[in-house]
Amino acid sequence: MALPGITLTVRSRPPAGGPGTLPAALCLHGLGGSSQNWSELMERLAGLVDCEALDLPGFGDAPPPEDGDYSITGYARVVIRYLDATARGPVHLIGNSMGGAVATRVAAVRPDLVRTLTLVSPALPELRPQRTAVPTALLAVPGVVSLFARATKDWTPERRTREVLALCYGDPAQVTPEGFALAVAEYERRLELPYFWDVMARSARGIVDAYTLGGQHSLWRQAEKVLAPTLLVYGARDQLVSLRMAHRASKAFRDSRLLTLLQAGHVAMMEDPDVVARAFRELLADTATTPERSAPPRG
Repeated sequence: MALPGITLTVRSRPPAGGPGTLPAALCLHGLGGSSQNWSELMERLAGLVDCEALDLPGFGDAPPPEDGDYSITGYARVVIRYLDATARGPVHLIGNSMGGAVATRVAAVRPDLVRTLTLVSPALPELRPQRTAVPTALLAVPGVVSLFARATKDWTPERRTREVLALCYGDPAQVTPEGFALAVAEYERRLELPYFWDVMARSARGIVDAYTLGGQHSLWRQAEKVLAPTLLVYGARDQLVSLRMAHRASKAFRDSRLLTLLQAGHVAMMEDPDVVARAFRELLADTATTPERSAPPRG
């Protein structure tokens, strides 16, 4: 889908009854991810919601944004523009990692667009990130990505994929051979893109910059403003977002419920999609009779 200055790719599972027969849902991936990260969960939500997943600009099959804005606010504007253009809101908004931070900002500034919010290991600011998350944060430092690219130029796509899975999964051994082969092929394709490393560096910088914002633009302050019923999903084996943040998040979001998966890592919707889907179904069932919020005045 083309909007002024950006081109988005959208993965979807159209409902059997046609457009408009089911509530709309929208999924947002994390740093280095794509709409493919949601395939397993979308399959399990078929018949419940009309689910779409975006490739955010610069990721998956979507080219970089023309304005070069890879900030959390920039991505939030993209999501808002998409929802306004398609008139799909209010949606059940679902985000993982960086996508969770983007979803939080969207829900805070445009509550009329968000019916419920589901956050899987959202990238919300941590004062003392766990040690295993530091290398990823270092991608934001100017020059580090180019150094890493040179240092790993002889790595095979298989090795790169294993490194990513070891970082993101609580138990990488659960990835099937077919799933691993698909991940390798996707990684190999993206490495050939001329903007791959630049997008990674600038998006990582956007996350770090969002962590430093204070006042009303703080992600934690915006979490407190979210009106939508919120499902928080954390993995006890997450190496990128500490489990200790789950307690803070459950206090920050005013209407929240918490699901902790003891064996999961950073991508619970891929590691245990059945449990995440069940929790999402319960969220929808419990909020089905809640009146939708009217759109607030803009300004």
